[in-house]
Amino acid sequence: MKQKTNKWRTLAVALAVFSSVAAMGQQTEKKSKEPNWMKELTSRITLNGYAQAGWSYQNPNGVNTNSYNLKRTLLWAKARITDRWSFLFMHDFSSVVQEFYTDYRLTKGNELTVRLGQFKHSYTMENPLSPTQLELIDVYSQAVLYLAGEGPDPLNGVNYGRDMGLEVYGDLAKGLFHYELALMSGQGINRRDLNNQKDFIAKLEVRPMTGFRIVASGYLGTGCAVNKAAWNPDIQVGDNYKRNRYSVGAEYKTRPYSPAKYKEARSASIRAEWLGGQDGDVGSRGGYATFCIPVVDALDVVASGETFDRNTKVDGWDQTNLTIGLQYWFYKKCRVQFQYTRCLVGENISSNNYNWLQAQVQVAF
Repeated sequence: MKQKTNKWRTLAVALAVFSSVAAMGQQTEKKSKEPNWMKELTSRITLNGYAQAGWSYQNPNGVNTNSYNLKRTLLWAKARITDRWSFLFMHDFSSVVQEFYTDYRLTKGNELTVRLGQFKHSYTMENPLSPTQLELIDVYSQAVLYLAGEGPDPLNGVNYGRDMGLEVYGDLAKGLFHYELALMSGQGINRRDLNNQKDFIAKLEVRPMTGFRIVASGYLGTGCAVNKAAWNPDIQVGDNYKRNRYSVGAEYKTRPYSPAKYKEARSASIRAEWLGGQDGDVGSRGGYATFCIPVVDALDVVASGETFDRNTKVDGWDQTNLTIGLQYWFYKKCRVQFQYTRCLVGENISSNNYNWLQAQVQVAF
């Protein structure tokens, strides 16, 4: 009960901040007559949220697990202070505070914007994307989950692909190029940095035609281990270690997403990426290719193949997942998903290959 009270108290404080921010924006814009405060507030603040819940069955090592789950219940608010300045706060009620940052656009166009706070970092193509947009129920590929710091890397801990820091980003040459440069803490969310080194992230997107992008990103940093990893035994808790990553990939969508026409405007898409990393002396690498094809009405077929090797020097730490599934959009950002995955695992991860069935309902606004 105390945990729930604290979460609601956090949200109340955030909304109070948004109210103050809106009032600041109201004072900065001089008008001939006194504006309506409530109208001004609602025009400056937008609320969004989503929930994902479902069911999962799998049988690794011959042990069956059959369970319902509530994966995410997120709510976020964005306040537009001025036409160039905004603030965002995001909380996951099944987890922790996820994001809080401010953006300030320095140029008249979209060439240069500064972001400061806690947010999803820009390494990889998938990490910055919302789970509501991604095709797989398990959301990101194994390589992205591990290398971007979503959670499967014990050395880095569970950080949901987010970190604290400073970022500059923008579009150049009328949108042909998109860049992101960031100086991050490297320790993850809601956590004090455990070393004095800061991590550098760079991303470059080339968009030669509508719906098509080629993306490369890199991560140079120094981690401070919060736990031990069986496949990287030389790094102990509290050790500083080299933590570098790279990725290169491409994505093509046949048409832009339109929530208002969620049935008619659905896009066929393909996204593929190859990633690699270095944690101390241990290297890892993997990649994925994910397809989504509209079939009839609001029904899509989803297919994905992915592989990831946690330790490229030692055999048995690799896993390959092959997924096929269906998703049905019953209203704008709301869908039902069902997927089957065949998991082919190395001997150090599991004693046998296994099956994985998942179903999920997503409601978003």
